[in-house]
Amino acid sequence: MENNYCIIMAGGVGSRFWPFSRNNRPKQFLDFFGTGRSLLQLTFDRVRHLVPAENILIVSNVIYKDLILEQLPEITSDQVLLEPNRRNTAPCIAYAVNRIKSMTDKANIIVAPSDHLILKELDFLDTVRTGLDFVEKNNCLLTLGIKPSRPETGYGYIQIDDGDTNLRKVKTFTEKPNAELAQVFFETGEFFWNSGIFLWNLQTIVKAFDELLPEVATKFNAGKDLFNTTGEQEFIDEMYPSCPNISIDYGIMEKASDVYVLCSDFGWTDLGTWGSLYEMSPKDENENVTLKCKTVYYESEENIVVLPSEKLAVIQDLKGYIVAESDNVLLICKRENEQKIRQYVNDVNIQFEGKYS
Repeated sequence: MENNYCIIMAGGVGSRFWPFSRNNRPKQFLDFFGTGRSLLQLTFDRVRHLVPAENILIVSNVIYKDLILEQLPEITSDQVLLEPNRRNTAPCIAYAVNRIKSMTDKANIIVAPSDHLILKELDFLDTVRTGLDFVEKNNCLLTLGIKPSRPETGYGYIQIDDGDTNLRKVKTFTEKPNAELAQVFFETGEFFWNSGIFLWNLQTIVKAFDELLPEVATKFNAGKDLFNTTGEQEFIDEMYPSCPNISIDYGIMEKASDVYVLCSDFGWTDLGTWGSLYEMSPKDENENVTLKCKTVYYESEENIVVLPSEKLAVIQDLKGYIVAESDNVLLICKRENEQKIRQYVNDVNIQFEGKYS
């Protein structure tokens, strides 16, 4: 266990969850279900069963440092890696990998987003232990694939090779498909959702960056003697903005030859949208979801209502709506139009000069 490390990516804005998720407190720092733990805290709690607390690194935007340390008193400020700006997941992971490389020459690494929900924790832990054992013994890149429960268009898909075990070679990656293609993927049984949770050993991922993303690797190699020193942050602040804005999926996973998927089913949900929150939340007899607040429904169905605690909403004759209030913003829009929320946020920012972002 002492050779296990975890990189938790916690720098996203979560604009599709506006107004619940705001610039000063994005969704990973929120308690969606009244459990007393934010999504970031729940992620940390899970990986603590697999990784020593001192081997967990949180990569996030500089503006969230104090919030992270407030929510995770078990870690030190040195474990919070601060991005001066957002450059997608490949530079984020490269930063953390270079920090780990400065600390040890032998590591098995878990990469986990901070905003996913996992309902079957014991199954998750068993799956990751299997994955860690695999990457410790094999110089391969591993991703966790989730057995689809529906033809979802909001997730990426992984096509698996033939075989009779849960560990399969990856055939292809496909980004978010249209509804018709998602239906085909769902029916064939050959495709799994791409969870965005990765495992690999240190040598394998360093080699992958050198060979497949040299434009990123070269930038970080220029400061190889500065990682885990007092000069690290200054180097990152100067170099990081010039990194390409590229995802680990596109930059490495889709290009690498030795990529495997561990086919899994541990109650995974990427809480990326109001729709995903609606799908996994308990519903009443009319398929309405109520979180945090109290609600009385009349002739209403298939809605999700999230208001401040102790607030009462009386809803009449609504079908398939999002009703969400946080601080000084109330959002009411059709669930089927939730992809327009980012545009709503942009419009509001322009009209009100960022006051409600």
